[in-house]
Amino acid sequence: MTALLSTYQTRLYQGETDLPTIAHLINTCQTADNLDDFTSVEELRHEFASPDMDINQDLRLWEDGRGELCAIAQCWLPQPTNAQNSILWFHVRPDRREVGLETEILTWAEARLRQVAQERKLPAQLRSGSRHDQTARLDLLKHHGFTVDRHFYRMTRSLTDPIPEPQFPAGFSVRPLQGEAEAAAWVEMFNQTFIDHWNFHAMKVEDRQHWMAEATYIPELDLVAVAPDGTLAAFCYNLIQPQENDRTGRKEGWIGDLGTRRGFRRMGLGCAMLLTGMLALKTQGMETAVLGVDSENPSGALNLYQSVGFHQRYRFISHVKHLT
Repeated sequence: MTALLSTYQTRLYQGETDLPTIAHLINTCQTADNLDDFTSVEELRHEFASPDMDINQDLRLWEDGRGELCAIAQCWLPQPTNAQNSILWFHVRPDRREVGLETEILTWAEARLRQVAQERKLPAQLRSGSRHDQTARLDLLKHHGFTVDRHFYRMTRSLTDPIPEPQFPAGFSVRPLQGEAEAAAWVEMFNQTFIDHWNFHAMKVEDRQHWMAEATYIPELDLVAVAPDGTLAAFCYNLIQPQENDRTGRKEGWIGDLGTRRGFRRMGLGCAMLLTGMLALKTQGMETAVLGVDSENPSGALNLYQSVGFHQRYRFISHVKHLT
């Protein structure tokens, strides 16, 4: 293993010229592992420009002696609350696995997290995960001291089946967000909605603006419910990934973010916004709605999704390692 690993070297991201190679590596891994989260040059370009990302510190590439890309790893270090979290994604080319690259990646990720946590004088929690049927990845995380701490479901629902008519409380209306003029109000609503949820990290206005600048953003799918006094009370942010649909041959649209502000819950707004989002995706020509949900969501989201016909496609298992 040592002899093989010595032939690899790590380097920083070098900009636009790296994007096609990175996209190819990620998609090769997705295909080999029978996963469905494909990417594109355009998507990566936008992701790497995120205001939350320090591209020179939070992204690493590994190459072999011939300069071929063999692995990539990325950390997301959100603004902390009582601990510094780092969420790690990584991909290793199928024919270069189990030669030590995975250990190198985890070592790098731990060092990066420790650096930030020490600067902020906070405890450190490294997070990663895997789909339930990726046994090699699950074994790797367990071997390196990670433990399971949460389960998430990827769920789908046919849009060709009948969709009930949304029922809003009296005086409430639904409309698209009014662009950047309402970005700050939307972020305030989002943070008020999820502040009592597991592993919450506050969103910033620049994060929302970054979403809205994405090439695939469709304003008509960015929906809000407005209370009689004008308060933004609930939201259903939907999106379509055309290149992924072209690759899979599917017509899938995402219920990206759904929530109801505290103070407006138990009024049926969540269900009404979900159904409105599904109808909006259907209007865009989509045949299936897709979403992700925390299996222990405290607001009963899982029951809501099941009640309107969503079914589990697979389970994602979140792991954590508390660094000392």
